[in-house]
Amino acid sequence: MQGALALVLHAHLPYVRHPEYPEFLEEDWLYEAITETYLPLLDAFDRCVADGVPFRITMTMTPPLVGMLRDELLMSRYAARLDKLCELTDKEVKRTYGNGKLAALAWHYHEHHQHLRRLFHDRYHRDLVGAFKRLQDVGVLEIITCGATHGFLPLMQHPEAVRAQVQVAAAHYRMHFGRDPRGIWLPECGYAPGVDRYLAAENIRFFFVDSHAIEHAQPRPRRGVYAPVFTPSGVAAFGRDPESSMQVWSADTGYPGDPAYREFYRDIGYDLDWDYMRPYIQATGARKNVGIKYHRITGKVDLSHKDLYDPEAARQKADQHAANFLFNRTKQVQWLRTQFSDGPPPIVVSPYDAELYGHWWYEGPTFIEMLIRKAAFDQDVLKLVSPIDFLAQFPEQQVAQPPFSSWGAGGYAGVWLDESNDWIYRYLHKAAERMIELVRLFPDSSGVQRRALNQAARELLLAQSSDWAFIMKTGTMVEYAVRRTKEHVLLFTKLYDQLKANAVDEQWLMGIESRNNLFPEIDYRVYQPAA
Repeated sequence: MQGALALVLHAHLPYVRHPEYPEFLEEDWLYEAITETYLPLLDAFDRCVADGVPFRITMTMTPPLVGMLRDELLMSRYAARLDKLCELTDKEVKRTYGNGKLAALAWHYHEHHQHLRRLFHDRYHRDLVGAFKRLQDVGVLEIITCGATHGFLPLMQHPEAVRAQVQVAAAHYRMHFGRDPRGIWLPECGYAPGVDRYLAAENIRFFFVDSHAIEHAQPRPRRGVYAPVFTPSGVAAFGRDPESSMQVWSADTGYPGDPAYREFYRDIGYDLDWDYMRPYIQATGARKNVGIKYHRITGKVDLSHKDLYDPEAARQKADQHAANFLFNRTKQVQWLRTQFSDGPPPIVVSPYDAELYGHWWYEGPTFIEMLIRKAAFDQDVLKLVSPIDFLAQFPEQQVAQPPFSSWGAGGYAGVWLDESNDWIYRYLHKAAERMIELVRLFPDSSGVQRRALNQAARELLLAQSSDWAFIMKTGTMVEYAVRRTKEHVLLFTKLYDQLKANAVDEQWLMGIESRNNLFPEIDYRVYQPAA
């Protein structure tokens, strides 16, 4: 092995669960990701395992995502959504009958969704977390955790709040995966000196930072982003490789923009007659994407002028791109080996949002599967590894202190702290201060009082999700993000007031416990004041 390639898929969605409504638009984020990313990735991984293809991929499964995938209400709603999609593809086969390429596309979607339904019910028995866990148990996946609710840690004023995000996540991981998490995806790759000591306390061995965090570490790492560094707490930081990231992420030159691939922004939810689509769009009658898209990217032309999609041509293009990606990585590793002739081989860390593969880039799971197969059989220069494997084989690495950083635009905190969202932090800081106060006041509670304290901890964690600030910054679904932030802060404040007055309203508490039910195992004492 001349070098190592660590593919990292960060699977995360904000916690969205609204039992008070029969259906809720933002729950579609989960349903779309299951249909377009999680089921196709599981299917691809399973095929490789069945064929005896050796591989290792690292994948974050964040606590909010795991909680939603294990939620009976949400999974029953997803099953109903998948049934409706299958019904729609049946109708599309009939509507397009005799219409040449369009009819073939309709049949493609019909077969695809029927296959997904069989996977969901028959192979995975509606338990996708269990399916991913089995892949970890056979050794092909390394599942890592994240902050409890994807809170941006560097902007948390109280160390107890940072510690709670890590401790709650680690406990949640143990409950669902039966072992300690060995790695963590710091939310938004947000790191600040000192965060690593909370990771070390949970026996977490590695995390990821953006490339500039390694480049600006002190002392400056000799091997740049192509080797991990140990932080002062002994936890390894792996830096993102910018070259491999650009080949996929770049809006101008990245693979997903190829004209042969499916066009994300043309969907029959908007293209077809409203009366025909009425049963499959929003309950209000407003249109939405349903996931059936008949056009390919074609080129930088108006959305109304797109050629029909050709699944086989797109598959061939994904095969070519997988070969190109692997070729580039082997040449990159060979060149790096000449620069670092002594010591361990270089490791190229390529992290991506998992939802890119399948949701945004329909052919992404095919690309991943082909890359896995080609890496196993078409070259002998590099090996697919997880960071934990690399550390086990090469335990001696340079010690350095990375600076404050993130992988957001600009590299620091500008995405989560600007004029669009800065107002939230005075409330989050005050709520954290009050949560620490509650632990001081009630160090060993029980009964209804304990339930209220645990719910207060949940509401604080949910309010801290970095997703809300991100949505406010990007300007999509802003009203919902503002609503969620205010709702959780207000619920926390009401719980705080009731606890201080020794007057917890149990009926009201039962209502919010059933609605915001993430982390059923939580112990409010994770906010124990720092010594």
